[in-house]
Amino acid sequence: MRKWLPIVIGVLLVLIGGVWTFQGLGYITGSFMTGERLWTSIGLLCVVAGIGLVILGLRRPRAR
Repeated sequence: MRKWLPIVIGVLLVLIGGVWTFQGLGYITGSFMTGERLWTSIGLLCVVAGIGLVILGLRRPRAR
């Protein structure tokens, strides 16, 4: 896998997860997700997974 791919996917997950979290908390209105705890949880899981992918993409490969 290319080195930049997990970084890009991770950043996208963090951004989308952040929006879902704030919608679930009620800070962003105008959606069926507004005020729903389920979307807060899903958003937080996406943020954590995204951070993990970014860290994975930034790690240097081990010398052989």
